Amino acid sequence: MAENVTLARPYAEAAFQLARGAGAEAMAAWSGTLAHLAAAVSRPEMEECIGNPRLSPDQLTQLCIDISGQTLTPEQQNFIRVLVGNNRLVVLPEISVLYDSLKHAQEGIKDAEITSAFALDDAALKSLVTELGRKFGCQIQATVKVDPALIGGVRIAVGDEVIDASVRGKLSAMATALKN
Repeated sequence: MAENVTLARPYAEAAFQLARGAGAEAMAAWSGTLAHLAAAVSRPEMEECIGNPRLSPDQLTQLCIDISGQTLTPEQQNFIRVLVGNNRLVVLPEISVLYDSLKHAQEGIKDAEITSAFALDDAALKSLVTELGRKFGCQIQATVKVDPALIGGVRIAVGDEVIDASVRGKLSAMATALKN
């Protein structure tokens, strides 16, 4: 997996530079296109096509353009052509994730993964996201998961920082303190 990220990084950076040069709308369009293509190449049928030696690079490129389901810019078509030519279609999911992280950094957005013991209502989630935005000094894009094993409270991961305000986390900390 780490190898795929290493292979994907220069392509994500190249796509980001192309999109950034064309403006904010282009950045959003590239994000959507990369996400769509990443989902498509992850399907078993497409994996078969990518590994099929009977398909020429031109045929595979055209297949990717066709499955995109949208009109691609010449730069996006060329990007696919380069990925096919370098046998890098399989790293499109990683390219998409890396591109989005570069885009979010440019826009001052951080991703937060909020895991809660119970489902959060909209008001509580909005309040939590607002507080996280103040704490980190940026806009927060939250992904919420429910994990009953937390017993109560929340666990929040923003980048490398983790805030564990769950009952399970507090019990674990107490157990560690008692052992020492």
